[in-house]
Amino acid sequence: MSAFEIINKPAGIVEVKGFRASGVHCDVRNKGDNRLDLAMIVSETPCTPAAVFTTNVNPSSTVSISREVARCGYARGIIVNSGNANAWTGSSGWKDARAMQRAAALSVGAKPDDFFVCSTGRIGQRLPIKKIISGIENASHCLSKSSTNGRNASKAILTTDTRPKVCAVRIPTRGGSITISGIAKGAGMIQPDMATMLAFIVTDAAISKLLLKKILTQAVDVSFNAITIDGDRSTNDSVITLANAASGITIKPGDKKLIEAFTSAFQYVCSQLADKIVSDGERITKVVEIIISGAKSRSDADKVARAIGNSLLVKTSWYGNDPNWGRIMDAAGYAGVRFTENNISLHYRSYPANSGNKPIPVITKGRKFDKYKPRWRAIVKNRRFSVLFNLNEGKASFRLLSTDLTEGYVNYNKSE
Repeated sequence: MSAFEIINKPAGIVEVKGFRASGVHCDVRNKGDNRLDLAMIVSETPCTPAAVFTTNVNPSSTVSISREVARCGYARGIIVNSGNANAWTGSSGWKDARAMQRAAALSVGAKPDDFFVCSTGRIGQRLPIKKIISGIENASHCLSKSSTNGRNASKAILTTDTRPKVCAVRIPTRGGSITISGIAKGAGMIQPDMATMLAFIVTDAAISKLLLKKILTQAVDVSFNAITIDGDRSTNDSVITLANAASGITIKPGDKKLIEAFTSAFQYVCSQLADKIVSDGERITKVVEIIISGAKSRSDADKVARAIGNSLLVKTSWYGNDPNWGRIMDAAGYAGVRFTENNISLHYRSYPANSGNKPIPVITKGRKFDKYKPRWRAIVKNRRFSVLFNLNEGKASFRLLSTDLTEGYVNYNKSE
């Protein structure tokens, strides 16, 4: 029996006690299309914050400011716009980001240092800050726990996404239940650490900042940092978590069972959101699970997985329904990890594994199985499938979600 329950058709952030949300239109893109483009998330009480940000050495001003908030003891909420990244905008970008932060905080009676600020969208253009400040005033008036507002918030953060990304779970305990809910955006410029993505995860548990940051970091490593669409790394990526203790249930350092249940549930939410990001990749037709096993270290397994998952030749062969294992071997060979040809094993497998699908061998300890080529082709034609690559050099492993590369992706991204 699972330690947590999945909430079907969740409304997003508002599933969690003590959190309100809103999503409004303020025409950030200057198109007059009534598209939602500003989201606000607020807790009724101070929250314990934790966050992980992009490793891009030139992050947006919003990332730099949010890093300051993450170092503080408490936070009250998040303000985020889509349509404009506020990156590479110099001192004016800092000024605008601070104005967003201050306006959001003051609108709910909080201090500016208590608010995370995020932006996502086109790089290099200044924010239409007057529109955004007006939008913040509107968003603060619209804050509520209604399902409509929860869904609007999940829509307002989207850029090239085709659909919202939401996941929520409930952890039953003797003293009641703990809820974790998250929303995310991302569809292109996706490559850890991290991808062009934003994720906001809230919970009503009472938990220390140190433990929350540890759980978040572990979850990000196996979810948002284990996906790739095109190998690009953005300037604005942020995963922010707020815990407001509204459930009245405290996760104590010595409560091993509750920590395990919370960690498992938290990782599930992150993994589902990461999967939704990859599945919504810009003009993709396939999601490919790459599992590298038998490596000497997790780092080695990671390098091989990313070499395969980011290879243009491999990705285009997947798009063409071609199980071209030679390209996979070539990519693995330039990953910078030493392995012996006669030790490796390669299999294709239909997805998911728990449905009884057996791996079909391509190579086993250097022995090739060309007779199974029709079965490989049948697998690679699927919307989802797995590539299993065993180096047989150690015990470490790594799982990466990748995609194919299509003409649609090129046409979509050849101009802004």
